[in-house]
Amino acid sequence: MPDASAASLSSRPLPQEGGRRDGGLEIGNTDDGNRKVAIIGGGPAGMALALALHQQGINSDIFDARTRGAAKNDKRILALSYGTRQILERLGVWNGIPATAIDAIHISQRGRLGRTRLTARAEGVPALGYVLNAGDLAAALDTAVAQAGIPYQEKRKVGVGDTAQYALTAWAEGVVADDAATVRDYDQLAVLCTATTHEPHHHTAWERFTPDGPLALLPYGIDKGNQYAVVFTCSTADATQLAAQGDADFLARLQNQFGTRLTFTAVGPRISYALGLRYRENIVAERQVWIGNAAQTLHPVAGQGFNLALRDIWDLAQALGDPACAGDPGNATALANYVACRRLDRHATIRFTDGLTRLFSNDFPPLAHARGAALLALDLLPPLRSFVARRMMFGARAW
Repeated sequence: MPDASAASLSSRPLPQEGGRRDGGLEIGNTDDGNRKVAIIGGGPAGMALALALHQQGINSDIFDARTRGAAKNDKRILALSYGTRQILERLGVWNGIPATAIDAIHISQRGRLGRTRLTARAEGVPALGYVLNAGDLAAALDTAVAQAGIPYQEKRKVGVGDTAQYALTAWAEGVVADDAATVRDYDQLAVLCTATTHEPHHHTAWERFTPDGPLALLPYGIDKGNQYAVVFTCSTADATQLAAQGDADFLARLQNQFGTRLTFTAVGPRISYALGLRYRENIVAERQVWIGNAAQTLHPVAGQGFNLALRDIWDLAQALGDPACAGDPGNATALANYVACRRLDRHATIRFTDGLTRLFSNDFPPLAHARGAALLALDLLPPLRSFVARRMMFGARAW
């Protein structure tokens, strides 16, 4: 059943043709401008939406405040699920992206009993996920957008009201606005870097829970068999010291937090950023929709941020392409159907990520024992283990 809040949206008629001129550039001044979607943000989320809409026969214009191609310089490392790979394949952008497969995920907690191991073989998939550079993904999406002939206006700051000539405005950049956000501050920072180990990674990712927060190691680099992308979570109070440590001291700290299963031999440059949960309760309004980081920002504990965003984007394009929309991609019924379609997966993923963060980021003895029991249950019960693996790969609506 469509979400009541979305279904109550005013069914404002299609905007009139014609268009306005702003800063010397035309906005929506095309023959079909009032049946197009304005996408604000030319990052991976915005470009993926443009491609998904293009497949549905819906035209869009991308507006980005940055110079086109800026996203290609993004050095962050992403962990994409197998389900995300499937969507990128449907969009025609997966082939050629350098990516390292994750064949297994080892999950444990430091100094406590309980561990489990998720494997691609057990789930009957080629890989549980993939590790790649955000810049490489952006480059592949940009190439596909150009080949599809989707208009892209760079260095364009677009505000509320600037896209009135469009049937729908999709906000795909920035963060959730303070006045629309539900916020949780975890008092944690993530320190990101690469690390080399003596042992080969064998395409295994490690999720190690510690009292300060999770420590994730992701197999990284298609030409190297012993390098990891590291996501080292620590308290805000500890972050300054951790970021400023020399390589030798940081390696010692990393080794102590992780344990002895791997031997770290080198570490790359480090960056850090604050962690928190921010999400919009209402992701649609009258002829508006919010996607990607404009809709939610999650803790990286389960690597679900971009994976959730891409599932949102795919389902949004399907909803807007429904023949019942009669060529109006801003149709209130279509937006209501989108909200209803995404409610379960979106809310479940947010709760799952938030719950993991709070459950595993403390050393309260009863909770520590409960965590150990949960990991033991996962290891002993294959159906439960498969449920968790498929939830991480495909979301709450595994397809």
